[in-house]
Amino acid sequence: MGSFKKPRNLATALLATSVLGGMPAWSEEPAQIGLETVTVSAQKLGEQDLQKVPVSIAVLDNAKLEDLHINDFRDFTRFLPSVSFTAGGQGMSGGPGQGNISMRGVTDGADGNHSGPLPTVGMYLDEIPITTIGGNLDVPAYDLARVEALAGPQGTLFGASSESGTIRLITNKPDADKFAAGYEIEGNKVEKGAFGYGLRGFVNIPIDDRAAIRVVAWDEHDGGYIDNVHNTRTYVTAGNTVHNAAPVKNDYNDTNKLGARAALGIDLDENWTVNVSVIGQLEKSNGIGGFDPSVGDLKVSHYFPEYAKDHWYQAALTVTGKIGNLDLTYATGYSDRRGSGASDYNDYAFWYDQLGLYYLDNAGNTVDPSQRILFADQFTKWSNELRLASPATERLRWVVGLFQERQTHNILQNYIIDALGTDYSVPGWPHTVWLTDQQRVDRDLAAFGQVTYDITPSLSLTGGVRVFEAKNSLEGFYGLSAALSSHSGVAGCQTPTIPDRFGGPCTNVNKHVYEWGETHKFNLQWQIDDEDMIYATYSTGYRPGGVNRVSQLPNYHSDGLDNYEIGWKTSWFQNTLRWDGALYWEEWSSPQFAFLGMSSLTQIVNAGAARIQGLDSDVTWQVVDGLTVSAAGAYNYARLTKVYCGGLDANGNVITSCTDPDAPTGTLLPSTPRFKGNLTGRYEFPLLSFKAHLQGALVYQTKASPDLRVQAPSPWDGSMVPIQKVLGIMPDFATFDITTGIEKDNWSVEFSVQNLFDDRGQLYRYAYCTTQVCGYQPYILPTKPRFMSITISQKF
Repeated sequence: MGSFKKPRNLATALLATSVLGGMPAWSEEPAQIGLETVTVSAQKLGEQDLQKVPVSIAVLDNAKLEDLHINDFRDFTRFLPSVSFTAGGQGMSGGPGQGNISMRGVTDGADGNHSGPLPTVGMYLDEIPITTIGGNLDVPAYDLARVEALAGPQGTLFGASSESGTIRLITNKPDADKFAAGYEIEGNKVEKGAFGYGLRGFVNIPIDDRAAIRVVAWDEHDGGYIDNVHNTRTYVTAGNTVHNAAPVKNDYNDTNKLGARAALGIDLDENWTVNVSVIGQLEKSNGIGGFDPSVGDLKVSHYFPEYAKDHWYQAALTVTGKIGNLDLTYATGYSDRRGSGASDYNDYAFWYDQLGLYYLDNAGNTVDPSQRILFADQFTKWSNELRLASPATERLRWVVGLFQERQTHNILQNYIIDALGTDYSVPGWPHTVWLTDQQRVDRDLAAFGQVTYDITPSLSLTGGVRVFEAKNSLEGFYGLSAALSSHSGVAGCQTPTIPDRFGGPCTNVNKHVYEWGETHKFNLQWQIDDEDMIYATYSTGYRPGGVNRVSQLPNYHSDGLDNYEIGWKTSWFQNTLRWDGALYWEEWSSPQFAFLGMSSLTQIVNAGAARIQGLDSDVTWQVVDGLTVSAAGAYNYARLTKVYCGGLDANGNVITSCTDPDAPTGTLLPSTPRFKGNLTGRYEFPLLSFKAHLQGALVYQTKASPDLRVQAPSPWDGSMVPIQKVLGIMPDFATFDITTGIEKDNWSVEFSVQNLFDDRGQLYRYAYCTTQVCGYQPYILPTKPRFMSITISQKF
């Protein structure tokens, strides 16, 4: 039977005739025809050609990370169309290390509260999971081999919190074959802001022919661009006026990072390899990343100093080897992350003063209600994975494994009113109006397996399953003193009082949840020829349940995602053009929704259902030698298929039927634009004795809502509040980056302008208080203003 062949040679000739006729020749050397092979390790079967892997994966390799000037976590999300970003951390400040992500619209828009649900996207650094609540680790992009973004449920191989996808940060490994080193020096300036710098370097040192060490270090200062301007505020009920002269400062949201990574690689023999690595970072950010549009563009009026420290390290060990012809991998990792800081909370205090709420000293006098938060968090994570895989070249190939993880989160939040009397303070905590002092523990055990069988040389069937057990707990104290509340805080302590081993006055929450279940996957792959493939996948994902800290509320259970997907990976015109993509239909069952309930406490319920229909696709085209154009985009129609009533009945059960829901059927899921895409063109050309380049990158996304709810009842009087009227909508926006530079031998100089037209895109909108009595005071987390940098680098 004859077969259809794509006219690669003819098309290439036509393109060359039409395009090259108007362009200068690159050099006397033969043209480099064909795109380079991109490798991934997403199937845990070693390095594979991306075009042969039947999974929707967006890859930013080392060259693209450097070309696009991607330095940190937020930069990653700009060029990953399936990924959306929301603020997190204390006060939703949106600073470094305080961002949360979602993929393909699977999100409720929650802010990463410490007592909220786990993320829906798993994060990995090499073989080790680094997923945390409250914001992902701010791992620098320097000396990364690549970033892999696996869209759709990845629960079979990557487990809990990979419900909607997984992002893997793959580092460059020690290389015993040769010495290598490099450095880069960057100076930068943000529009309407301050100067910054970046110093980065690496060295790879062979110890002998079987061992090497690689060390990476960085020192960065990001200049601020948010101004804290002078203002006054009058508390009507308390009867006093305050001003913020002390913390007034221009460009006060600057950030400093200092970190290093060291890795040792040893080939014990021809079959066994050991890799040991340690990475750590000290980071301090001042101010907040958002601004108050009622005060002015890139301006706020806050009354107390604000900062956040994020200090963390991770140690990892990976052992790979062979048992017969089977590949064995063992990976273990331990991380410790400690954060502390302070946050202004006067918006909340001001609006609640308007309600008539007041505070007293011990003499019974009304005091200044100005409020701030001191916080301290410690995360620890310990994980182990052992897996065994058959040779990847066999007709029947498989991978099986065991996984264990335990993560803890020690939580301390101290809400302070400086003049508050000790009679009204939380016992043992002077001037503290509210205290959260808890420990959260999340445990996960799993066994998994995946089998692929080649039905024919070109047709393969894959099936996989993961069986899991999840145990989560929350213990400690939260709330007010007995003088300020008769139903929560100290008033909720058991009799006799149970001591709080974490430092609070008692234990008033001690809850646990236990679940077990399975997630599975089926895939059919047709390798049409050596360059083209189509596949069909049915896969499921899950996210463990957890604990509501309010004792009267039930625990919430795991939610699940069913994904139906058809994808393709193709190469055209002698591999000068690649076009990959996937169409998907996803059903999100019993999604975990977090919202502010009584006393503005975060509550989580399983309610409603949602559906996501979408397309993600990317194209890379080597137009001619030296000119490459790439584009990527994602379309997501993500909306509710059942009403979200937003609350519990008198018996603590989720309300599933209501006439005036918080979000009716058809409401779009939050934080996810209907479309997000990017377009990049890069031209490399000779200039005198140099190799020069010119690059432009356009990123665009449509509008999105910051909150699922259309309306919600006020925690105080039950009246319905138009949430989207309070918070507003994040409008569509576009940013354009331009880069140019020259290189010769082993050094280069590059000039870059990001957000060339200084577009004030809105990544997120939030408020400290979202009831109608709080007025309309949203904050906007913007794209970084126009950012200019010059970088000098050298490699040896």
